[in-house]
Amino acid sequence: MTQTTETATTEEDIRPSRKPRPWRSRGMSPHRAWFVAAVAFVTIIGAAAFRSVPGLLIDPLHQEFGWSRGTISSAVSINLALYGLTAPFAAALMDRFGIRRVVAVALTMIAVGSGLTIWMTAAWQLLLCWGLLVGLGSGSMALAFAATVTNRWFTERRGLVTGILTAASASGQLIFLPVLALMVDAGNWRPAAVTVALAALAVVPFVWLLLRDHPADVGLKPYGAKEFVPKPPPVPGAARRAVRVLFSAARTGPFWLLAGSFAICGASTNGLIQTHFVPAAHDHGMPVPAAASLLAVIGVFDVVGTVASGWLTDRFEARRLLAVYYALRGVSLLFLPMLLAPSVRPPMVFFIVFYGLDWVATVPPTVALCREHYGDDSAIVFGWVLASHQVGAALVAFLGGVARDVFGTYDMVWYASGALCGAAALMVLVIRRRTEPVRMAA
Repeated sequence: MTQTTETATTEEDIRPSRKPRPWRSRGMSPHRAWFVAAVAFVTIIGAAAFRSVPGLLIDPLHQEFGWSRGTISSAVSINLALYGLTAPFAAALMDRFGIRRVVAVALTMIAVGSGLTIWMTAAWQLLLCWGLLVGLGSGSMALAFAATVTNRWFTERRGLVTGILTAASASGQLIFLPVLALMVDAGNWRPAAVTVALAALAVVPFVWLLLRDHPADVGLKPYGAKEFVPKPPPVPGAARRAVRVLFSAARTGPFWLLAGSFAICGASTNGLIQTHFVPAAHDHGMPVPAAASLLAVIGVFDVVGTVASGWLTDRFEARRLLAVYYALRGVSLLFLPMLLAPSVRPPMVFFIVFYGLDWVATVPPTVALCREHYGDDSAIVFGWVLASHQVGAALVAFLGGVARDVFGTYDMVWYASGALCGAAALMVLVIRRRTEPVRMAA
């Protein structure tokens, strides 16, 4: 009996699973990965304040400084463009320097850029603070943050975690938009800018103290993993790979069709509705808090639409789904000028619900098409397609403000964007189906 016990003890001691402490993922206590995901969720919510402000500041800045809406919108354009163009390199920076350092620096840049605006006196300072600093900081907090956390800490439930972290941005918008709108409507936009700065700063120590770069840092396996995964060494060549994949994908037709259609997606969401819906509704007599609340409701249905779109993408052809999404979005934009009024009416509520469901419903089928055509490099290709999304958003954010200055109304912007969505529907239908991924150049 004694020998048997000693043998059993020896075998237990030498099991390799003892090192990564697997009991934390088997019911005795929640796996640390869920704690990290919770920290990331709160971080994204705290940083979502900066996504809520641009559309609220156009009229106040125009009234106080006399700057044209085109000038103000150009700062938003720089912000949106950098948000997308920084994203492909943010993951490389996280591989090189770690998640905590990159995210902490990004949040600090957002806080500094937003905080300095309260002392600005010239338009170039708005471009520098809100365009450059906040744009670079927010770009480092884009999908790369959620994707890196998910890929490192989870081997199971990745789709669920990705959806939750994506929803955090919409949840943050829902929390901050009404509050910031009330501040702006009270007659001074500066408290809103300070709130953004403080929200970003408040999350920095939270990230630094509680977030960990890799499960190996705390001696754990990734959630759902069967084997312990050592922490990989820094990857200094990741940025070069991102550029190399871009040049290889750019030699294929599907890349340009996906990038072009996703640019129109960004133009008709972040660049158009998120930036110009509030001032456009205010032009028709709607109070700013009411218009901002409608924009926040879009964030609620955004979550529902994204989950439903993912479910549909598993069951139907991605390009046909995209064509339907873009076509319906285009039709709804053509009707929007007739729905704007001093008060919120049922047709406007219907538009808000529909637009929320369609807001990022394009993401799952676009990712699926990237995976279908580009295989192992699909994540990087999608990063560049996402960059085109933000460039499209930046262009329309700027051109929408210029159109308002020239025509005195946003009607032309809604009609043009509706037509562009129709073009996007045709573009995705042209993409041919493939049974094998495109071979990328080495």
